[in-house]
Amino acid sequence: MPHPIALKDPHRETRIYQSRSFTAIAIVLVLLGIIVARYYNLQITEYETYRTQSDSNRVRLEPLPPKRGLIYDRNGVLLADNRPSFTLSIIRERVRDLDATLAELGQIIELDDGEVEKFRERLLRRRPYEAVPLHFRLSAAERARLAVDRYRMPGVVVEAQLLRHYPHGELFSHAIGYVGRINEREAEEVDESNYRGTFHIGKVGIEKHYEDLLHGKVGYQNVETDAHGRVLRVLERFDPTPGANITLNLDINIQRAAVEALGERRGAVVAIDPRSGGVLALVSTPGFDTNLFVNGISSKDYSALRDSPDVPLFNRAVQGQYPPGSTIKPMMGMAGLQSGLITPEYTVPDPGWYSLPGDSHRYRDWILRIRGTGHAPRVDLNMAIAESCDTYFYDLGHRLTIDRMHDYLAPFGLGQRTDIDTTNERPGVLPSKRWKRESLNQPWYPGETVSASIGQGYMLATPLQLAEATAVIASRGVRHTPRLLGAINGEPVPAPLLDPLVAKPEYWDAIYAGMLEVVNGTRGTAKALAKGIQYQMAGKTGTAQVIGIAQGAVYKEDEVDERHRHHGLFIAFAPVEAPTIALGIIVENGGGSGAASPIARKVIDTWLLGHSDFEDPADG
Repeated sequence: MPHPIALKDPHRETRIYQSRSFTAIAIVLVLLGIIVARYYNLQITEYETYRTQSDSNRVRLEPLPPKRGLIYDRNGVLLADNRPSFTLSIIRERVRDLDATLAELGQIIELDDGEVEKFRERLLRRRPYEAVPLHFRLSAAERARLAVDRYRMPGVVVEAQLLRHYPHGELFSHAIGYVGRINEREAEEVDESNYRGTFHIGKVGIEKHYEDLLHGKVGYQNVETDAHGRVLRVLERFDPTPGANITLNLDINIQRAAVEALGERRGAVVAIDPRSGGVLALVSTPGFDTNLFVNGISSKDYSALRDSPDVPLFNRAVQGQYPPGSTIKPMMGMAGLQSGLITPEYTVPDPGWYSLPGDSHRYRDWILRIRGTGHAPRVDLNMAIAESCDTYFYDLGHRLTIDRMHDYLAPFGLGQRTDIDTTNERPGVLPSKRWKRESLNQPWYPGETVSASIGQGYMLATPLQLAEATAVIASRGVRHTPRLLGAINGEPVPAPLLDPLVAKPEYWDAIYAGMLEVVNGTRGTAKALAKGIQYQMAGKTGTAQVIGIAQGAVYKEDEVDERHRHHGLFIAFAPVEAPTIALGIIVENGGGSGAASPIARKVIDTWLLGHSDFEDPADG
């Protein structure tokens, strides 16, 4: 029997339809509610947060590093400038996989391990979205290879910047110094806001001393970028303030003359204008190429400089402390005159040696081994300076005593920093009883006063101090703080004046006369300098022992190791009637003053005559 045919139930179908409709509508409403709630959260509750994040992706604040100030010599010759260079940098926030990016960059350009290590160190000190340099001084070929592949490396940027350059290399290495990359310690010390975008800072010399002047003030710009970090447009810009251009008192001509005169020898030359205190030359040899340090010197190059027995990184002009030897005799003469212990006519007997009362020890005069006797039966101040008579000053030092010697020599600038505007200056030593007690916890002995009276023993001075003391004599007591800086943006900056050294005119005349005889007298210790001279030079020779010589022994230079030979020193000023230059010179292990005095003639010739025709008699 066939099944009955089911009839259509419209009521049931309507209920099913309504139920399904209500369910669908409910689902749609719930989903719509979720969307509205999320939209509310994005647009109202978290609006500021997401707007900031969006702006960070779209708008970036970029620092605009200032242009470092230029450095010129007194003649307008450029000594330190800025040259354009391209730097490969990375914005960390835009790089998905930093290690992979570094590896890929290493396939395109050559990156050494040191560069990558320093890059990772800089990453720790950066601000968000700040480009961190990885590789400096990109070549044209490297830039071309990067341009081909950069689209695949978001966050990798090539930036143009100005880098320091020193056109004259070694010539001013110790005077100007150099800049280098900012290290971790310096990053903590500098004003972070003013060094954003700046990767270099003055390390030594003028570059460090006048860092605040030379650096300038950082600027900023807001830029709009795309998803890859490429700049689309500049929204606003605040220009940086460039560093000040400074002019030094240094003169490239006499700086070069001094370097050439020293040649391959170790030594230093400092020249000062006694009228102003301006430093005309500050030379220490050997020097080094300061450009090596700008972007980080290689380990190989640094090791060569650090381990060299000639110590080229050591600034002998301001850091070298040497026994001044007989160069202090003009100052000692002034001390004797001012103390009333001597007059220009006062004489002492000179058998070629001196003994303290009640002591059999003989302090020899250098002339004894040459003549077998002294300079003359009796010696006055003029002869004592001109012929460098030790016996005269032994006697004067003993009668003066070490403490009064200290007090009279200190106004010449000995035993204290001159406060020159550079770095790492050392004070030297001007001994006294108190100094020895505090430094060595020992008493002072009379024999030590005898040694100090001719610039030996504990007494030490830098070539800068000797030049400053000579400038005080040349100016008849006028004292300046030595200054390398001459002008800022064309505005002169005078050297500070100090309290003068007041003495009677006839005392200055006596010291002048003795120093004039050194060069121009028939028995002067530097009489060879007078040949063909076109002006009057006053000077004083000096020889400083490096090793002790036993009583009765004879110093034979040929039998002594080169680095144990005597230092040669010389101080001078010219022209005598109106001095415009004063010098302090040392030649390490030069064997005696004959190594230093010809350098003075060449430097002064260049300063006064514009050239040097002088030939060292020892050269021929």
